[in-house]
Amino acid sequence: MGNWKKSLKHLLRSDRRKLVNAELPGKNQQTETLLSGYVNENLQIIQSIYADCSDVIFHDFLIGNKTKAVLIYIDGLTNVEEVDQHVLAPLQQNFTLEHTLPNIRKKIAVSSIKHVRTVADVIEEISSGNPVLLMNQENQGLSIGLSRWEKRGIEEPVAESVLRGPREGFIETLRTNTSLLRRKLKSPNLKIKSMNIGTYTRTPIAIAYIEGIADPALIEEMTSRLQRIEIDGVLADAYIEELIEDDPYSPFPQLLSTERPDVASAYLLEGHVVVLVDGAPSVLIAPVTFISFMQSPADYYERYFVGTAIRWLRFLFFAISLLAPSLYVAVLTFHQEMIPTSLLLTVAKSREQVPFPALVEALLMETMFEALREAGARLPKQIGSAVSIVGALVIGQASITSGIASAPMVMVVAITGIASFMVPRFTVGISVRLLRFPMMFLAGFLGFLGLILGIIMILIHLLNLRSFGVPYTSPLAPMKGRDMKDVLIRAPYWALNTRPGLSGESNKYRQAPGQQPGPTKRDEEG
Repeated sequence: MGNWKKSLKHLLRSDRRKLVNAELPGKNQQTETLLSGYVNENLQIIQSIYADCSDVIFHDFLIGNKTKAVLIYIDGLTNVEEVDQHVLAPLQQNFTLEHTLPNIRKKIAVSSIKHVRTVADVIEEISSGNPVLLMNQENQGLSIGLSRWEKRGIEEPVAESVLRGPREGFIETLRTNTSLLRRKLKSPNLKIKSMNIGTYTRTPIAIAYIEGIADPALIEEMTSRLQRIEIDGVLADAYIEELIEDDPYSPFPQLLSTERPDVASAYLLEGHVVVLVDGAPSVLIAPVTFISFMQSPADYYERYFVGTAIRWLRFLFFAISLLAPSLYVAVLTFHQEMIPTSLLLTVAKSREQVPFPALVEALLMETMFEALREAGARLPKQIGSAVSIVGALVIGQASITSGIASAPMVMVVAITGIASFMVPRFTVGISVRLLRFPMMFLAGFLGFLGLILGIIMILIHLLNLRSFGVPYTSPLAPMKGRDMKDVLIRAPYWALNTRPGLSGESNKYRQAPGQQPGPTKRDEEG
Protein backbone atom coordinates (compact mmCIF):
# COMPACT_ATOMS: atom_id res chain seq x y z
CA MET A 1 0.00 0.00 0.00
CA GLY A 2 2.84 2.37 0.90
CA ASN A 3 4.70 1.64 -2.35
CA TRP A 4 1.52 2.28 -4.36
CA LYS A 5 1.10 5.69 -2.71
CA LYS A 6 4.73 6.59 -3.39
CA SER A 7 4.40 5.60 -7.06
CA LEU A 8 1.22 7.67 -7.47
CA LYS A 9 2.87 10.66 -5.79
CA HIS A 10 5.89 10.34 -8.10
CA LEU A 11 3.65 10.20 -11.19
CA LEU A 12 1.68 13.25 -10.10
CA ARG A 13 4.89 15.16 -9.44
CA SER A 14 6.27 14.18 -12.89
CA ASP A 15 3.06 15.28 -14.63
CA ARG A 16 3.08 18.58 -12.74
CA ARG A 17 6.71 19.15 -13.74
CA LYS A 18 5.86 18.51 -17.39
CA LEU A 19 3.02 21.05 -17.22
CA VAL A 20 5.32 23.64 -15.66
CA ASN A 21 7.98 23.04 -18.32
CA ALA A 22 5.37 23.43 -21.04
CA GLU A 23 4.42 26.83 -19.63
CA LEU A 24 8.00 28.14 -19.80
CA PRO A 25 8.22 29.92 -23.17
CA GLY A 26 11.98 30.26 -22.96
CA LYS A 27 12.33 26.57 -23.64
CA ASN A 28 10.12 26.79 -26.72
CA GLN A 29 12.13 29.71 -28.14
CA GLN A 30 15.49 28.01 -27.81
CA THR A 31 14.60 25.17 -30.14
CA GLU A 32 17.03 22.53 -31.28
CA THR A 33 16.57 23.55 -34.93
CA LEU A 34 19.66 22.68 -36.94
CA LEU A 35 21.38 25.41 -38.90
CA SER A 36 20.87 25.22 -42.65
CA GLY A 37 23.36 25.98 -45.43
CA TYR A 38 21.54 29.20 -46.34
CA VAL A 39 22.42 32.20 -44.23
CA ASN A 40 19.14 34.00 -44.97
CA GLU A 41 17.08 31.15 -43.50
CA ASN A 42 19.19 31.05 -40.33
CA LEU A 43 19.08 34.83 -40.07
CA GLN A 44 15.28 34.89 -40.36
CA ILE A 45 14.87 32.39 -37.49
CA ILE A 46 17.29 34.20 -35.17
CA GLN A 47 15.87 37.64 -35.98
CA SER A 48 12.37 36.40 -35.13
CA ILE A 49 13.64 35.16 -31.76
CA TYR A 50 15.39 38.49 -31.06
CA ALA A 51 12.55 40.69 -32.29
CA ASP A 52 12.49 44.13 -30.61
CA CYS A 53 16.03 43.64 -29.27
CA SER A 54 17.92 46.75 -30.35
CA ASP A 55 21.18 45.67 -28.71
CA VAL A 56 21.48 42.51 -30.86
CA ILE A 57 23.61 43.37 -33.90
CA PHE A 58 23.31 41.50 -37.23
CA HIS A 59 26.27 42.60 -39.36
CA ASP A 60 26.02 41.48 -43.02
CA PHE A 61 29.19 41.38 -45.12
CA LEU A 62 30.92 39.43 -47.89
CA ILE A 63 33.83 37.12 -47.16
CA GLY A 64 36.54 37.94 -49.69
CA ASN A 65 33.98 40.04 -51.63
CA LYS A 66 32.32 36.78 -52.66
CA THR A 67 30.52 34.67 -49.97
CA LYS A 68 27.62 36.13 -48.03
CA ALA A 69 28.01 35.97 -44.23
CA VAL A 70 26.55 37.54 -41.10
CA LEU A 71 28.15 38.24 -37.75
CA ILE A 72 25.75 38.22 -34.77
CA TYR A 73 26.63 39.69 -31.37
CA ILE A 74 25.15 41.65 -28.47
CA ASP A 75 26.39 45.19 -28.08
CA GLY A 76 27.89 45.64 -24.61
CA LEU A 77 28.84 41.99 -24.13
CA THR A 78 31.29 41.72 -27.04
CA ASN A 79 34.69 43.31 -27.60
CA VAL A 80 33.78 45.22 -30.77
CA GLU A 81 37.32 46.55 -31.31
CA GLU A 82 38.74 43.01 -31.34
CA VAL A 83 35.95 41.89 -33.68
CA ASP A 84 36.82 44.62 -36.18
CA GLN A 85 40.55 43.91 -36.01
CA HIS A 86 40.71 40.11 -35.88
CA VAL A 87 37.49 38.99 -37.58
CA LEU A 88 36.01 41.48 -40.01
CA ALA A 89 39.25 43.00 -41.33
CA PRO A 90 40.93 39.72 -42.42
CA LEU A 91 37.72 38.15 -43.77
CA GLN A 92 36.75 41.11 -45.94
CA GLN A 93 40.10 41.06 -47.74
CA ASN A 94 40.56 39.12 -50.95
CA PHE A 95 42.26 35.77 -50.42
CA THR A 96 42.82 32.79 -52.69
CA LEU A 97 41.78 30.06 -50.24
CA GLU A 98 38.45 28.36 -50.83
CA HIS A 99 35.73 29.85 -48.65
CA THR A 100 35.10 26.80 -46.45
CA LEU A 101 34.68 26.81 -42.71
CA PRO A 102 38.15 25.34 -41.91
CA ASN A 103 39.85 27.96 -44.14
CA ILE A 104 37.76 30.77 -42.64
CA ARG A 105 38.81 29.61 -39.19
CA LYS A 106 42.46 29.92 -40.20
CA LYS A 107 41.96 33.53 -41.23
CA ILE A 108 40.51 34.57 -37.84
CA ALA A 109 43.34 35.46 -35.43
CA VAL A 110 41.51 34.36 -32.26
CA SER A 111 42.52 31.32 -30.23
CA SER A 112 39.10 30.49 -28.74
CA ILE A 113 36.81 29.34 -31.57
CA LYS A 114 34.26 26.55 -31.55
CA HIS A 115 31.55 25.23 -33.87
CA VAL A 116 27.81 25.75 -33.35
CA ARG A 117 25.28 23.53 -35.06
CA THR A 118 21.85 24.52 -33.74
CA VAL A 119 19.90 27.72 -33.20
CA ALA A 120 19.99 27.06 -29.45
CA ASP A 121 23.80 26.94 -29.60
CA VAL A 122 23.87 30.29 -31.40
CA ILE A 123 21.60 31.87 -28.79
CA GLU A 124 23.66 30.53 -25.91
CA GLU A 125 26.94 31.77 -27.38
CA ILE A 126 25.82 35.29 -28.23
CA SER A 127 24.11 35.55 -24.82
CA SER A 128 27.52 34.79 -23.30
CA GLY A 129 29.09 37.63 -25.29
CA ASN A 130 30.73 35.52 -28.01
CA PRO A 131 29.97 36.70 -31.58
CA VAL A 132 28.76 34.01 -33.98
CA LEU A 133 29.69 33.89 -37.65
CA LEU A 134 27.23 32.29 -40.10
CA MET A 135 27.90 31.93 -43.84
CA ASN A 136 26.35 30.50 -46.99
CA GLN A 137 26.95 26.89 -47.99
CA GLU A 138 27.80 25.91 -44.41
CA ASN A 139 25.35 24.26 -42.00
CA GLN A 140 27.54 25.21 -39.06
CA GLY A 141 28.67 28.47 -37.54
CA LEU A 142 31.71 29.68 -35.63
CA SER A 143 31.52 31.04 -32.08
CA ILE A 144 34.45 33.41 -31.52
CA GLY A 145 35.65 33.97 -27.96
CA LEU A 146 35.65 37.76 -27.84
CA SER A 147 33.34 38.44 -24.92
CA ARG A 148 33.89 41.47 -22.72
CA TRP A 149 31.77 43.15 -20.08
CA GLU A 150 32.34 45.49 -17.19
CA LYS A 151 33.40 43.97 -13.88
CA ARG A 152 34.64 45.35 -10.59
CA GLY A 153 38.11 44.82 -9.23
CA ILE A 154 39.12 42.22 -6.68
CA GLU A 155 38.75 43.68 -3.19
CA GLU A 156 38.77 42.49 0.40
CA PRO A 157 35.39 41.07 1.50
CA VAL A 158 33.73 43.48 3.91
CA ALA A 159 31.88 40.78 5.86
CA GLU A 160 34.96 38.53 6.31
CA SER A 161 37.81 40.95 6.87
CA VAL A 162 40.88 39.76 8.79
CA LEU A 163 43.81 41.54 10.39
CA ARG A 164 46.29 39.03 8.98
CA GLY A 165 45.88 37.00 5.81
CA PRO A 166 44.92 37.44 2.14
CA ARG A 167 42.90 40.53 1.24
CA GLU A 168 41.29 39.26 -1.97
CA GLY A 169 37.70 38.21 -2.42
CA PHE A 170 35.42 36.74 -5.06
CA ILE A 171 33.63 39.03 -7.50
CA GLU A 172 30.54 38.62 -9.69
CA THR A 173 32.37 37.07 -12.68
CA LEU A 174 32.50 33.27 -12.70
CA ARG A 175 35.76 32.85 -14.63
CA THR A 176 37.54 35.33 -12.38
CA ASN A 177 36.39 33.34 -9.36
CA THR A 178 37.56 30.03 -10.82
CA SER A 179 40.92 31.63 -11.61
CA LEU A 180 41.23 32.73 -7.97
CA LEU A 181 40.80 29.10 -6.94
CA ARG A 182 43.34 28.00 -9.55
CA ARG A 183 45.85 30.47 -8.12
CA LYS A 184 45.53 28.80 -4.72
CA LEU A 185 45.32 25.20 -5.95
CA LYS A 186 47.64 24.68 -8.91
CA SER A 187 47.17 20.92 -9.09
CA PRO A 188 45.40 19.47 -12.16
CA ASN A 189 43.36 17.42 -9.69
CA LEU A 190 41.25 20.52 -9.10
CA LYS A 191 38.27 19.77 -11.33
CA ILE A 192 35.65 22.33 -12.36
CA LYS A 193 32.44 21.06 -13.97
CA SER A 194 30.11 23.57 -15.61
CA MET A 195 26.40 23.70 -16.40
CA ASN A 196 23.70 26.31 -17.08
CA ILE A 197 20.60 26.71 -14.91
CA GLY A 198 17.60 28.94 -15.60
CA THR A 199 15.28 28.98 -18.60
CA TYR A 200 15.69 32.71 -19.16
CA THR A 201 18.95 33.57 -17.39
CA ARG A 202 20.95 30.49 -18.48
CA THR A 203 23.20 31.24 -15.49
CA PRO A 204 26.57 29.48 -15.64
CA ILE A 205 27.16 27.29 -12.57
CA ALA A 206 30.47 25.58 -11.71
CA ILE A 207 31.14 22.68 -9.34
CA ALA A 208 34.71 22.62 -8.00
CA TYR A 209 36.32 19.71 -6.17
CA ILE A 210 39.70 17.99 -5.83
CA GLU A 211 39.78 14.59 -7.47
CA GLY A 212 41.17 11.97 -5.13
CA ILE A 213 40.12 13.87 -1.98
CA ALA A 214 36.40 14.56 -2.44
CA ASP A 215 34.07 11.59 -2.13
CA PRO A 216 32.73 10.58 -5.58
CA ALA A 217 29.30 9.97 -4.04
CA LEU A 218 29.25 13.56 -2.79
CA ILE A 219 30.15 14.90 -6.24
CA GLU A 220 27.44 12.77 -7.84
CA GLU A 221 24.85 13.92 -5.30
CA MET A 222 25.70 17.60 -5.81
CA THR A 223 25.55 17.22 -9.60
CA SER A 224 22.23 15.42 -9.37
CA ARG A 225 20.65 18.09 -7.14
CA LEU A 226 21.78 20.87 -9.46
CA GLN A 227 20.63 19.11 -12.62
CA ARG A 228 17.11 18.56 -11.31
CA ILE A 229 16.57 22.31 -10.80
CA GLU A 230 14.03 23.69 -13.26
CA ILE A 231 13.48 27.39 -12.71
CA ASP A 232 13.06 30.45 -14.93
CA GLY A 233 16.10 32.27 -13.57
CA VAL A 234 19.01 32.20 -11.11
CA LEU A 235 20.24 35.65 -10.07
CA ALA A 236 22.27 34.78 -6.97
CA ASP A 237 23.70 31.82 -5.11
CA ALA A 238 20.86 32.07 -2.56
CA TYR A 239 18.53 30.64 -5.25
CA ILE A 240 20.73 27.57 -5.55
CA GLU A 241 21.18 27.22 -1.79
CA GLU A 242 17.45 26.96 -1.11
CA LEU A 243 16.93 24.47 -3.95
CA ILE A 244 19.59 21.92 -2.98
CA GLU A 245 19.64 21.91 0.85
CA ASP A 246 18.49 18.85 2.79
CA ASP A 247 15.89 20.43 5.10
CA PRO A 248 14.22 23.54 3.63
CA TYR A 249 12.23 24.18 6.84
CA SER A 250 15.21 24.41 9.15
CA PRO A 251 16.21 27.86 10.45
CA PHE A 252 19.86 26.81 10.29
CA PRO A 253 21.84 27.05 7.02
CA GLN A 254 23.07 23.78 5.55
CA LEU A 255 25.57 25.26 3.11
CA LEU A 256 28.37 27.65 3.97
CA SER A 257 28.64 30.87 1.97
CA THR A 258 32.01 32.62 1.77
CA GLU A 259 33.54 35.45 -0.24
CA ARG A 260 37.14 34.41 0.45
CA PRO A 261 39.13 32.21 -1.98
CA ASP A 262 41.42 31.04 0.82
CA VAL A 263 38.45 29.72 2.83
CA ALA A 264 37.03 27.94 -0.23
CA SER A 265 40.45 26.43 -1.01
CA ALA A 266 40.84 25.21 2.57
CA TYR A 267 37.50 23.43 2.39
CA LEU A 268 38.40 21.92 -0.99
CA LEU A 269 41.53 20.46 0.58
CA GLU A 270 39.33 18.83 3.22
CA GLY A 271 37.18 17.06 0.63
CA HIS A 272 34.27 19.47 0.34
CA VAL A 273 32.55 20.58 -2.87
CA VAL A 274 32.33 24.25 -3.86
CA VAL A 275 29.52 25.65 -6.03
CA LEU A 276 30.21 28.89 -7.92
CA VAL A 277 27.38 30.93 -9.48
CA ASP A 278 27.96 33.56 -12.14
CA GLY A 279 26.83 36.95 -10.84
CA ALA A 280 27.40 36.08 -7.16
CA PRO A 281 30.42 37.41 -5.22
CA SER A 282 30.36 34.37 -2.94
CA VAL A 283 30.50 30.59 -3.27
CA LEU A 284 28.62 27.76 -1.56
CA ILE A 285 30.43 24.96 0.30
CA ALA A 286 28.96 21.54 1.08
CA PRO A 287 28.75 19.52 3.22
CA VAL A 288 29.14 21.58 6.37
CA THR A 289 28.52 21.16 10.08
CA PHE A 290 27.43 23.52 12.83
CA ILE A 291 31.07 23.87 13.90
CA SER A 292 31.94 25.18 10.43
CA PHE A 293 29.82 28.27 11.07
CA MET A 294 31.60 28.96 14.35
CA GLN A 295 35.05 29.01 12.73
CA SER A 296 36.55 32.22 11.40
CA PRO A 297 39.41 32.67 8.89
CA ALA A 298 41.19 34.73 11.56
CA ASP A 299 41.48 31.58 13.72
CA TYR A 300 44.00 30.13 11.29
CA TYR A 301 46.09 33.25 10.78
CA GLU A 302 46.90 33.79 14.46
CA ARG A 303 48.78 31.67 16.98
CA TYR A 304 46.86 28.48 17.73
CA PHE A 305 46.39 29.23 21.46
CA VAL A 306 45.01 32.68 20.55
CA GLY A 307 42.66 31.10 18.02
CA THR A 308 41.53 28.56 20.63
CA ALA A 309 40.83 31.26 23.24
CA ILE A 310 38.83 33.36 20.76
CA ARG A 311 36.89 30.27 19.68
CA TRP A 312 35.90 29.51 23.28
CA LEU A 313 34.85 33.15 23.69
CA ARG A 314 32.78 32.81 20.53
CA PHE A 315 30.96 29.73 21.85
CA LEU A 316 30.25 31.52 25.14
CA PHE A 317 28.79 34.59 23.47
CA PHE A 318 26.80 32.42 21.07
CA ALA A 319 25.05 30.92 24.09
CA ILE A 320 24.56 34.40 25.56
CA SER A 321 23.04 35.72 22.33
CA LEU A 322 20.50 32.88 22.35
CA LEU A 323 19.66 32.58 26.05
CA ALA A 324 20.40 35.87 27.87
CA PRO A 325 16.97 37.58 27.45
CA SER A 326 15.14 34.29 28.11
CA LEU A 327 17.21 33.63 31.22
CA TYR A 328 16.51 37.13 32.53
CA VAL A 329 12.76 36.77 31.90
CA ALA A 330 12.62 33.33 33.56
CA VAL A 331 14.50 34.46 36.66
CA LEU A 332 12.45 37.62 37.16
CA THR A 333 9.13 35.89 36.52
CA PHE A 334 9.49 32.54 38.32
CA HIS A 335 12.83 32.21 40.09
CA GLN A 336 13.55 35.40 42.01
CA GLU A 337 15.14 33.35 44.81
CA MET A 338 18.14 32.72 42.56
CA ILE A 339 19.10 36.42 42.59
CA PRO A 340 21.22 37.70 45.51
CA THR A 341 19.18 39.88 47.84
CA SER A 342 21.10 43.11 47.22
CA LEU A 343 20.89 42.66 43.47
CA LEU A 344 17.21 41.72 43.67
CA LEU A 345 16.46 44.92 45.58
CA THR A 346 18.28 46.96 42.93
CA VAL A 347 16.40 45.26 40.08
CA ALA A 348 13.08 45.66 41.91
CA LYS A 349 13.74 49.36 42.46
CA SER A 350 14.55 49.88 38.78
CA ARG A 351 11.31 48.13 37.80
CA GLU A 352 9.03 50.08 40.15
CA GLN A 353 7.66 52.33 37.38
CA VAL A 354 7.65 49.74 34.59
CA PRO A 355 4.01 48.79 33.85
CA PHE A 356 4.79 45.67 31.81
CA PRO A 357 5.81 42.19 32.90
CA ALA A 358 9.37 41.09 32.13
CA LEU A 359 8.31 39.12 29.03
CA VAL A 360 6.55 42.08 27.37
CA GLU A 361 9.42 44.36 28.33
CA ALA A 362 11.96 41.99 26.76
CA LEU A 363 9.91 41.59 23.59
CA LEU A 364 9.57 45.37 23.19
CA MET A 365 13.27 46.04 23.67
CA GLU A 366 14.41 43.13 21.47
CA THR A 367 12.05 44.16 18.67
CA MET A 368 13.26 47.76 18.86
CA PHE A 369 16.91 46.65 18.82
CA GLU A 370 16.32 44.44 15.76
CA ALA A 371 14.54 47.31 14.00
CA LEU A 372 17.47 49.63 14.70
CA ARG A 373 19.90 47.02 13.42
CA GLU A 374 17.98 46.55 10.18
CA ALA A 375 17.58 50.31 9.73
CA GLY A 376 21.33 50.78 10.13
CA ALA A 377 22.01 48.07 7.56
CA ARG A 378 19.61 49.53 4.98
CA LEU A 379 20.62 53.17 5.32
CA PRO A 380 23.57 54.61 3.36
CA LYS A 381 26.90 53.46 4.77
CA GLN A 382 27.95 56.95 5.90
CA ILE A 383 24.97 57.42 8.23
CA GLY A 384 23.82 53.84 8.90
CA SER A 385 26.19 53.11 11.78
CA ALA A 386 25.63 56.54 13.33
CA VAL A 387 21.84 56.13 13.23
CA SER A 388 21.93 52.67 14.80
CA ILE A 389 24.32 53.67 17.60
CA VAL A 390 22.69 57.03 18.38
CA GLY A 391 19.22 55.51 18.05
CA ALA A 392 20.05 52.74 20.52
CA LEU A 393 21.47 55.23 23.03
CA VAL A 394 18.60 57.70 22.72
CA ILE A 395 15.80 55.13 22.74
CA GLY A 396 17.40 53.18 25.59
CA GLN A 397 17.76 56.26 27.77
CA ALA A 398 14.29 57.50 26.86
CA SER A 399 12.77 54.11 27.68
CA ILE A 400 14.37 54.11 31.13
CA THR A 401 13.40 57.73 31.84
CA SER A 402 9.78 57.24 30.75
CA GLY A 403 9.40 53.99 32.68
CA ILE A 404 8.74 51.77 29.67
CA ALA A 405 11.83 49.62 30.33
CA SER A 406 14.21 49.11 33.20
CA ALA A 407 17.95 49.71 33.14
CA PRO A 408 18.82 45.99 33.68
CA MET A 409 16.66 45.00 30.71
CA VAL A 410 18.34 47.58 28.47
CA MET A 411 21.71 46.25 29.60
CA VAL A 412 20.71 42.63 28.92
CA VAL A 413 19.45 43.52 25.43
CA ALA A 414 22.64 45.47 24.67
CA ILE A 415 24.86 42.58 25.82
CA THR A 416 22.77 40.18 23.73
CA GLY A 417 23.18 42.39 20.66
CA ILE A 418 26.94 42.59 21.14
CA ALA A 419 27.11 38.82 21.65
CA SER A 420 25.26 38.18 18.39
CA PHE A 421 27.98 40.05 16.50
CA MET A 422 30.54 37.52 17.78
CA VAL A 423 29.09 34.83 15.48
CA PRO A 424 31.39 34.92 12.40
CA ARG A 425 28.69 33.84 9.90
CA PHE A 426 25.70 36.11 9.35
CA THR A 427 23.42 33.24 8.29
CA VAL A 428 23.75 31.54 11.68
CA GLY A 429 23.60 34.86 13.53
CA ILE A 430 20.22 35.73 12.02
CA SER A 431 18.92 32.23 12.84
CA VAL A 432 19.80 32.80 16.49
CA ARG A 433 18.09 36.20 16.38
CA LEU A 434 14.88 34.52 15.24
CA LEU A 435 15.07 31.67 17.78
CA ARG A 436 15.54 34.17 20.59
CA PHE A 437 11.86 35.17 20.45
CA PRO A 438 10.24 31.72 20.91
CA MET A 439 12.78 31.06 23.65
CA MET A 440 11.58 34.20 25.45
CA PHE A 441 7.96 33.05 25.17
CA LEU A 442 8.82 29.64 26.64
CA ALA A 443 10.75 31.26 29.48
CA GLY A 444 7.97 33.77 30.13
CA PHE A 445 5.26 31.10 30.43
CA LEU A 446 7.15 28.14 31.91
CA GLY A 447 10.29 29.58 33.49
CA PHE A 448 13.38 27.38 33.55
CA LEU A 449 11.24 24.42 32.47
CA GLY A 450 10.36 26.22 29.24
CA LEU A 451 13.96 27.32 28.79
CA ILE A 452 15.22 23.75 29.10
CA LEU A 453 12.41 22.53 26.83
CA GLY A 454 13.45 25.04 24.15
CA ILE A 455 17.10 23.99 24.39
CA ILE A 456 16.14 20.32 24.09
CA MET A 457 14.00 21.02 21.00
CA ILE A 458 16.86 22.90 19.33
CA LEU A 459 19.31 20.11 20.15
CA ILE A 460 16.95 17.43 18.80
CA HIS A 461 16.54 19.41 15.58
CA LEU A 462 20.31 19.86 15.21
CA LEU A 463 20.94 16.16 15.86
CA ASN A 464 18.43 15.20 13.14
CA LEU A 465 19.69 17.77 10.64
CA ARG A 466 21.91 16.71 7.73
CA SER A 467 24.01 18.54 5.17
CA PHE A 468 24.31 16.32 2.10
CA GLY A 469 23.95 13.32 4.36
CA VAL A 470 26.55 14.46 6.90
CA PRO A 471 25.31 14.88 10.52
CA TYR A 472 25.07 18.58 11.32
CA THR A 473 26.55 18.12 14.80
CA SER A 474 29.51 16.05 13.62
CA PRO A 475 32.16 15.45 14.96
CA LEU A 476 30.58 16.03 18.38
CA ALA A 477 27.61 13.73 17.70
CA PRO A 478 28.45 11.22 16.45
CA MET A 479 31.80 11.57 18.17
CA LYS A 480 34.85 11.37 15.89
CA GLY A 481 38.04 11.60 17.91
CA ARG A 482 40.45 12.46 15.13
CA ASP A 483 38.30 15.42 14.01
CA MET A 484 38.12 16.98 17.48
CA LYS A 485 41.45 18.74 16.91
CA ASP A 486 39.66 21.54 15.06
CA VAL A 487 36.41 21.85 17.00
CA LEU A 488 36.66 23.14 20.56
CA ILE A 489 40.31 23.97 20.05
CA ARG A 490 42.35 25.11 17.07
CA ALA A 491 45.21 22.62 17.03
CA PRO A 492 48.52 23.76 15.51
CA TYR A 493 49.12 22.95 11.86
CA TRP A 494 51.77 20.35 12.67
CA ALA A 495 49.15 18.36 14.63
CA LEU A 496 46.50 18.36 11.88
CA ASN A 497 47.79 15.26 10.12
CA THR A 498 44.45 13.92 8.89
CA ARG A 499 41.54 15.38 6.99
CA PRO A 500 38.02 15.42 8.47
CA GLY A 501 36.28 12.11 7.99
CA LEU A 502 33.00 13.60 6.75
CA SER A 503 33.63 13.31 3.01
CA GLY A 504 35.33 10.00 2.37
CA GLU A 505 38.41 8.13 3.41
CA SER A 506 40.15 7.86 0.04
CA ASN A 507 42.88 10.36 0.95
CA LYS A 508 42.95 10.56 4.73
CA TYR A 509 46.37 12.10 5.40
CA ARG A 510 47.11 15.71 4.54
CA GLN A 511 50.74 15.80 5.67
CA ALA A 512 53.57 13.54 6.78
CA PRO A 513 53.81 12.72 10.51
CA GLY A 514 56.44 14.31 12.71
CA GLN A 515 56.00 17.90 11.52
CA GLN A 516 56.34 19.42 14.99
CA PRO A 517 59.04 22.11 14.77
CA GLY A 518 62.08 22.31 17.00
CA PRO A 519 65.85 22.83 16.91
CA THR A 520 67.86 20.44 14.78
CA LYS A 521 70.44 18.14 16.29
CA ARG A 522 73.24 20.38 15.04
CA ASP A 523 71.73 23.36 16.83
CA GLU A 524 71.48 21.39 20.07
CA GLU A 525 75.13 20.34 19.86
CA GLY A 526 76.20 23.91 19.16
